[in-house]
Amino acid sequence: MQLNVSGHHVEVTDSLRDYVESKVRKTARHFDLVSDVHCILTVEKLRHKAEATVRLNGGTIYADHTEEDMYAAIDGMVDKIERRVRKYKEKLVDHHAKDKDKIKYA
Repeated sequence: MQLNVSGHHVEVTDSLRDYVESKVRKTARHFDLVSDVHCILTVEKLRHKAEATVRLNGGTIYADHTEEDMYAAIDGMVDKIERRVRKYKEKLVDHHAKDKDKIKYA
């Protein structure tokens, strides 16, 4: 998994980069096919915004979150990403394949 962290009107320090990386690694544990994550951290007056684009094998997931604290914005963004990755993963599983065993032929 490749992780890119960039900042818009904010300097991305090592502590911010490490925090984003540790949070995104947890998301990668849910789904092995995460290939690329691009995270943009933005500051506009009192609004701190974290947004991420996750490229999966066969799709792209985008999430953003705005808070007054950058770390809280990152936490909210990662929560959204995790929910969307889990939902995407569930869609890939064919739940109807189990029903073939239940069909009885006369």
